[in-house]
Amino acid sequence: MADLLFEVKDRIATITLNRPDKMNAFSEEMIYSWIEALETVRDSDEIRAVIVKGNGKAFCAGGDVKAMAAGKGFFESETDLSSTALARKNSLWKRIQRIPLLLEEIDKPVIAQVHGFAFGAGLDMALMCDIRIAGESTKLSESYINVGIVPGDGGAYYLPKLVGIDQALDMLWTARVLKAAEAKENGLVTFVVPDEELEQFTIDYATKLANGPATAIQFIKRAVYQSQKMDLRSSLDYISSQMGLVTELEDHKEAVAALVEKRKPNFK
Repeated sequence: MADLLFEVKDRIATITLNRPDKMNAFSEEMIYSWIEALETVRDSDEIRAVIVKGNGKAFCAGGDVKAMAAGKGFFESETDLSSTALARKNSLWKRIQRIPLLLEEIDKPVIAQVHGFAFGAGLDMALMCDIRIAGESTKLSESYINVGIVPGDGGAYYLPKLVGIDQALDMLWTARVLKAAEAKENGLVTFVVPDEELEQFTIDYATKLANGPATAIQFIKRAVYQSQKMDLRSSLDYISSQMGLVTELEDHKEAVAALVEKRKPNFK
């Protein structure tokens, strides 16, 4: 059985972490398959939205602690903890760190469907997504300190942007476990829903986005992220260019016509 499953249906790509016996802790195969899946998402015009989820009782437990105890790194098949510091750095760069870099290139909505546990790098993988939908019994933690390591996948970048510097440091220093409701209150997740409704809520949310005006949705995502690095004038100049483009598209004309005719738009 593959460590990661990838399928596309109704314009929605679903990436499923598939090591349920290990709480979906990372393996080398999983990471390489994840990278390949994200490259497909990035390059496909047929895919309009992405769902990331885990099989079994958890979203993702992060690194494989048993593999670390055996003298290996994040991947069962590697012995990178016994190699040089440079080799371990390059291992992160070539594998796990490819995921946030690829996600930065994807303008389509990426939604994390989080249940059970999301710990360490597992939580960080959810933080890299645009939207996080959590089941009400979900528990989340930046658990790196429990094994004496640092967040090598981008957690120190994403977390403070969502919860603030002091809250991020507290979570990283103490490995405090947050329940879903507290995580939402702190800005860590977007929605909290009953566990039994999580799957359908996520599919409905992704379907709405996948059936929307694709270019406008992608432009909005890029404008929001780009504007975090711009001053006001640069952001306004950037968005005005996007406005000029989207108002020439058929989606814009269809949306206006649908409003005038009091019907639902039919985007292609």
